[in-house]
Amino acid sequence: MTKRLLIVYYSYTGGAEQMAQAALSAAETETEVESLLVRAEDCEAEDLLAADGYIFACPENLAAIAGVMKAFFDRCYYPMLGEIEGRPYAAMICAGSDGENAKKQLERIATGWRLKKCADTVIICTHAQSKAAILAPKELSRAGRRRCAEIGGILAAGLAVGVF
Repeated sequence: MTKRLLIVYYSYTGGAEQMAQAALSAAETETEVESLLVRAEDCEAEDLLAADGYIFACPENLAAIAGVMKAFFDRCYYPMLGEIEGRPYAAMICAGSDGENAKKQLERIATGWRLKKCADTVIICTHAQSKAAILAPKELSRAGRRRCAEIGGILAAGLAVGVF
């Protein structure tokens, strides 16, 4: 039976999208797993229910997860409460400063769902501090994208062999 990995992301300047795409590229090498990339604004509770594992990727905005990602969690949290417990997840944050508060916020939501954290949350810091730098399109380093690919590979391989 094919397992399904759902990658939910939101990106405004491209950084979190690159993270999600890197994870997807690595996950797609696992033939026993169907990997899906879904924008947070398009993701519904049914998508979560149909998946066996998750990767959440978003930017840090104003020391929190981006509002569009928060709206996704607001929309899906209560319908999925008690429905997806024990499923594996990982998270990725594209930050301008440190990303720690966004990480804590996202991990607390996952804890509420009783998801199983399967990898340390990746935070890639762009150090964008000026208005121009914050609003500019982001280009993540090869090393940063590789870290995100590792997350996709870990989740997909774990789902394929039944470790998660």
